[in-house]
Amino acid sequence: MSDRKESVKSISAEEFAGLNFHEVTLVDLREPGEVKAEGIEGAINIPVERIGRELDSIPKDRKVYVFCKTGELSGEVVENLAEKGYDVYNVTGGYRAYHDYLKKGHPVYVDAREMKSPAPVMAVADALRHLHVGEKLRVETTDESFASDVAVWCKQTGNKLLKLEVKSDLTEAIIQKEDRYSTVTHSEDTVQKDKTFVLFSDELDRVMAILMMANAAASMGRRVTIFCTFWGVNVLRRPEKIKVNKSFLERVFACFAPRGTQRLKLSRRNRIGVGARLMRRLMKSKGISSPEELMQTAIQHGVKFVACRTSMDIMGIKKEELMEGAELGGVQAFLEAGELSDINMFI
Repeated sequence: MSDRKESVKSISAEEFAGLNFHEVTLVDLREPGEVKAEGIEGAINIPVERIGRELDSIPKDRKVYVFCKTGELSGEVVENLAEKGYDVYNVTGGYRAYHDYLKKGHPVYVDAREMKSPAPVMAVADALRHLHVGEKLRVETTDESFASDVAVWCKQTGNKLLKLEVKSDLTEAIIQKEDRYSTVTHSEDTVQKDKTFVLFSDELDRVMAILMMANAAASMGRRVTIFCTFWGVNVLRRPEKIKVNKSFLERVFACFAPRGTQRLKLSRRNRIGVGARLMRRLMKSKGISSPEELMQTAIQHGVKFVACRTSMDIMGIKKEELMEGAELGGVQAFLEAGELSDINMFI
């Protein structure tokens, strides 16, 4: 039994605070009432008495971090999960140790050194969402645009920028979470600040521009709609070929249209696809998210993708060919989103 205990992988409260909770699976073993009072957004809540019945419901595709109130019960659950093939860790001291660590003024650390805009601000927004009012976050990044981005982001979201230090190769910021409704005036708070983008193109550079701006807006808590019309609808297609009934002309037209974002061309200097491949390679080398990654991040943050129904009919694209989560809409859907927005952009 002692050998099994020694094999349990553990993580300290400080290390736990530095995780990106959106990239791992969290399992909270506390009672629902405790979780409701103080919990971590996105954690799977399985009280200890239900763990035997619900253990197999925990996904295996990511690292798993298990915590209870004090760390006394989670060790045994970690043992069981490890035996089932999970890459699993016990949070030493449980939620209490993590909460005490933050209460002492220690900031949560966000490592954004390899990220490029808008990813560092998105990482800050994700991490801050899990904190309580008054708790702090420290972020480091090599992105040269971060200093101006984070200052604007804090101003727009009502959070407090306690420190911003720009060095030759690194920018460091410390941010304190605030109750935005107590820091924003009533007149400002009632102004509709949704964002609406019209995507008319299926070209890589233009799609990237839309997705980067949409993610940046979503990081500020704005409701974002991307209305895809004509060529833009191709961006919402599934990458695999879907068997659907089409007329001869529709099948011919589909041969020249990309499916999804993976084979998009550049608007300029495409050179039979060589330019697009070179741009993707260059983006990867500089730590810039691909359009596939940007789209997935946008979906995770609630960005709404709407496919123009009329454009679909003209281009012969069927509902079954669209990615999961894409909505159908007409001009009225765009106008409704546009009337509630303070920015409407057409690309």
